[in-house]
Amino acid sequence: MVTPIVMPKFGQMTEESAIVEWLKKEGDPVAKGETLFLVETDKSVMEVESFNQGTLLKIAVGVGVSVPVQSVVGYLGQPGEAIPETPAPKPAAATSAPPAPAAKTTAPAPRAGGALAAALSAAPVPAPAAPARFRISPRAAALAKACVIDPRAIVGAGPGGRVVEKDVRAYLEARGYAKLRVSPAAKALAAKEGLDLLAIGGGGARRIEVADVERAVAEKPKPLSRMRRIIAERLTESVTTAPHFYVTVEVDMGNSLACRARANAAGARYTVTDFIAEAAVLALKEFPVVNSATDGRTSRWHSRVHLGVAVNLDQGLVVPVIRDADALTLAGLSARAKELIEKARAGGLSPDETSGSTFSISNMGMLEVENFTAIINPGEAAILAASSTIRKPVARGEAIVIRPMLKLTLSSDHRLIDGATAARFVNRIKAKLEDEGLWSVLTSS
Repeated sequence: MVTPIVMPKFGQMTEESAIVEWLKKEGDPVAKGETLFLVETDKSVMEVESFNQGTLLKIAVGVGVSVPVQSVVGYLGQPGEAIPETPAPKPAAATSAPPAPAAKTTAPAPRAGGALAAALSAAPVPAPAAPARFRISPRAAALAKACVIDPRAIVGAGPGGRVVEKDVRAYLEARGYAKLRVSPAAKALAAKEGLDLLAIGGGGARRIEVADVERAVAEKPKPLSRMRRIIAERLTESVTTAPHFYVTVEVDMGNSLACRARANAAGARYTVTDFIAEAAVLALKEFPVVNSATDGRTSRWHSRVHLGVAVNLDQGLVVPVIRDADALTLAGLSARAKELIEKARAGGLSPDETSGSTFSISNMGMLEVENFTAIINPGEAAILAASSTIRKPVARGEAIVIRPMLKLTLSSDHRLIDGATAARFVNRIKAKLEDEGLWSVLTSS
């Protein structure tokens, strides 16, 4: 019996995914529980196992195509079985836009005092003009291909704006193509990569070599990875919907660093991030509004602290989530953070481990950063940015002393958190980090 293979739904917020590699090819035997293909979600690469045993009869979705979850991506069965005539799944981008509603014949009644808004809403919105179709004759296209140029920059003089051969020749003469000096290898590489020699030539001042074409190839626009596209979409959503408000304080880290050094000398493995995270979790218990979220109309209070810790990877930024961080000891929080960070760097995070955070921390202390601000993750009300600990002169009474100082900047959603509340919250974190007695107790328990 032929069984369809579907794109699984990896997390509550996952609507589409892309296959990055098929580990089986058509005709290969597949055992139950064997990995069929790898899928790139917005945060990690996941293995998809077969629920059945059989032969991979057909691959319906190739590598790199993003499709909606539950789409059929292939078929499993016995050799020789007929494959159902199922249409190939549409790429997710093509299915994301809902059909436009039918136009109404009557406009809604304007609200009092809203004459301008009513007029604007009643006015017909012109549909965007369709892009003009590029038309070129076969002889003109052949000449452009032979010269390795992009003919789309040429204004056609033929019927309906069609580019004809004489248009290409006039364009080449006007651009000084005859003066262009190109090595045969460079010309062949440019043709293979679909580049325009006139764009590479620099006015014909010198001969175009392979190295010039290779530089142009490196500069060609490349599609963003799915992870980078998701990051771009979510952060753009955040800064355009949540009015960010920033508060910065400077923390004397001397006491907490001394306690950390003593604990690590006794066999612990605490990081500065562990201390900052623990101080933030303790402060969130006292300021539940900072652990809340809003959509601009309603607010939602979270009874538990699910702490997101930003981790930078070569592919982009991921935020593993330490669930129920408020129920963990400092040692437990530290161990869970290390586990998640290692999984993030190995690309092994599950969707549940990268979703559902209620507050996040971004620590760039290891990068020699004096101060920075972070963008709030959608679904949260604030994020804490921790900079580098820098030894600097500070005033203590009438004396100037050298102390390890760290700047913390809280980015808050001003729709939910007032400036004074943000200031009190970040100062509460500061007070906890400077409390030697607190860390003596936490590192000994």
